[in-house]
Amino acid sequence: MRVYFVGAGPGDPELITVRGKSLLEKADVIIYAGSLVNPQLLDYAREEAQIYNSASMNLEEMVKIMEEGVAAGKMVVRLHTGDPGLYGAIQEQIKLMEARNIPCEVVPGVS
Repeated sequence: MRVYFVGAGPGDPELITVRGKSLLEKADVIIYAGSLVNPQLLDYAREEAQIYNSASMNLEEMVKIMEEGVAAGKMVVRLHTGDPGLYGAIQEQIKLMEARNIPCEVVPGVS
């Protein structure tokens, strides 16, 4: 399993990419930036998915959830606003995943 850093797009749930929507529909664990991501995007999640609002979390807490999810064989999505490569602070998160030998992939969003 791996961690997917998915771009949520500009806010309208209909503007998420097809791949981003597909990953949300399959994810076992979703961590989303609650203050920035439209909560309607979570309607794409499976009912049994574990969903975490990262607004009150620090980086270590998020990394722990991602690490534990992957270790348990779960598909993890870290949902960022817009395109995570442009304005999201994903580089630090990716480096922490790489340091733990956790595969990750960036799925761009519409920006």
